[in-house]
Amino acid sequence: MTAPTRRANASAGTFLLLAPLLLAACAVRPPLTAVAPPALAYSIPLMPEGPSGRVEKPGWSVSRFAVAAANPLATDAGYQVLKVGGSAVDAAVAVQMVLALVEPQSSGIGGGAFLLHWDGHALQAWDGRETAPAAADERLFLQADGQPMPFLQALVGGRAVGVPGAVRMLEAAHRAQGRLPWAQLIQPAITLAEQGFAISPRLHTQLLDDAALRRDSQAAAYFYRADGQPHPVGHLLRNPALAEVLRRIAVSGSAALHEGPVAADIAARVQQHATNPGRLTTADLAGYRALPREPICTDWKAVYRVCGMPPPSSGHLAVMQILGLLEQTALLTPPQQPTTPSLPPLPPLPPLRDGLPGPDWLHQYTEAARLAYADRAQYVADPDFVAAPAGRWTSLLDPAYLRSRAALIGPSSLQLAKPGEPGAQRSAWAPQAEQPEHGTSHISIVDGEGRALAMTTTIEAVWGAHLMADGGTGLPGGFLLNNELTDFSMAPADAQGRPVANRVQPGKRPRSSMSPTLVFDRRDGRLLMSLGSPGGAAIIHFTAKTLIGTLDWGLNAQQAINLPNFGSFNGPTALEAGRFPLSTVEALKARGHRVIETDLTSGLQAIQRSPGGWFGGADPRREGVVMGD
Repeated sequence: MTAPTRRANASAGTFLLLAPLLLAACAVRPPLTAVAPPALAYSIPLMPEGPSGRVEKPGWSVSRFAVAAANPLATDAGYQVLKVGGSAVDAAVAVQMVLALVEPQSSGIGGGAFLLHWDGHALQAWDGRETAPAAADERLFLQADGQPMPFLQALVGGRAVGVPGAVRMLEAAHRAQGRLPWAQLIQPAITLAEQGFAISPRLHTQLLDDAALRRDSQAAAYFYRADGQPHPVGHLLRNPALAEVLRRIAVSGSAALHEGPVAADIAARVQQHATNPGRLTTADLAGYRALPREPICTDWKAVYRVCGMPPPSSGHLAVMQILGLLEQTALLTPPQQPTTPSLPPLPPLPPLRDGLPGPDWLHQYTEAARLAYADRAQYVADPDFVAAPAGRWTSLLDPAYLRSRAALIGPSSLQLAKPGEPGAQRSAWAPQAEQPEHGTSHISIVDGEGRALAMTTTIEAVWGAHLMADGGTGLPGGFLLNNELTDFSMAPADAQGRPVANRVQPGKRPRSSMSPTLVFDRRDGRLLMSLGSPGGAAIIHFTAKTLIGTLDWGLNAQQAINLPNFGSFNGPTALEAGRFPLSTVEALKARGHRVIETDLTSGLQAIQRSPGGWFGGADPRREGVVMGD
């Protein structure tokens, strides 16, 4: 079977579903090799994605390597890199650059990212989160009367643009773990930008309802026709400005973005925005550094070691607080589940009723979530500015602390939980008020030599700051700038004057919910799973759902992703609209829940170990696919 045929078949869903996860069965990891791989000769694939909306995905089984991303063209770029022997990081570079072109509303070179990487021996976390400009201060989002600006007013324009970090982070990771030359990895995105790509249903849908994007002249000329309507689905869209910027990045690396004419254009557009100027400068761009951080790994159910990003991400801490609280309430199944390949797949366990989580289980899950989100709002912020409670972030995950918090879960809903006190000292911080979080894309990759990564990448809101830069090229198109500073608390203190940990400060990285996750067998150290999702604050719930579905309920990755979404952000109980019966809603209300049914549009990607190699799942709510051999 030729590579184009294999890719077309993958998109058409002809791969068979694997049986549910059998964790003890695995192929022996091939040894790392120093043999240089052949050069990448990128070719544009057939257009593989169908209509927008919910498109059921089959799940994909492969034997050696896999890449999962939010757009088939981006997935294919990573596939072609892996096919010629590129590393997981090589593939991630190619995927991200193509996403900047084909999914510009969610991520790109104007945003940031977190990356968790496993080289077969050691785990590394990379922080490419955006930073506040040196001239920013805690009053950045306050109006003349001292009240926070309306969220939409704050995000559109230059005010909320942080210093982007994704390219510099990928460059640092590639320097450590890359095998193919950097320039080769940028070429797929350059080729697509020059020759054009077909506008997907999701991109078209996002363009239809966004009036603010039309007000940016660079974006309007690129995405919209003369009559103000977006180009239709299937329209071949070329981006010569992005192609030129990427050519410079291919030659000069991240310096081409952070210095010189591209940086000057970014800073000018931010500072000179007509209605909402910002404070980012060329010095901020030149001074940005991606940071290596120590991952947090948490043992769970006596079998698994779940690893994720430390702060400024709140993702791993909140996910594992929820899972740990459920374990304390004995809501999870015992850890002695059989996992040998000789046994049949496990059936759905009691929490599922007719394939859906039941109201009793949802009650306890959302109560655990309230407790976790209360702690998140109280404590989590950039660790270079804010000390961890009790001197270490893992104090929030201590079994004794979780037992004390789990004791608060009763038969009726807490509705609004208060933060706990994991240390001996009472916190001096004020809880951050709830505010919107948006955007983002996720990439999971396992390469042919057992290296793997989970990377979540973002420009924050859909279309970021609604501000497009052409890098000073004067050409049509370009790339979107982030509005990441609205992930800070817009109010720096509460009514009593207590400061919020996640307030704006110069050079600070805003708190994030991004939750790139790698799971290992704690008994022998084998990698079992890579996963993550977009979705703002709901990323935590989407990730927790998939971990529970696969590792507790015995579902495969695709089945777990397909489950309806649910959660609480320490307020109402949110259920994915149209996915739960009325009886579940009424049962939750009887326990004191205020239930809202709403769109909870995850974009989960997951790759899990299987008896024959790897099994990948992609979210039916978005356009992603998994490809591999």
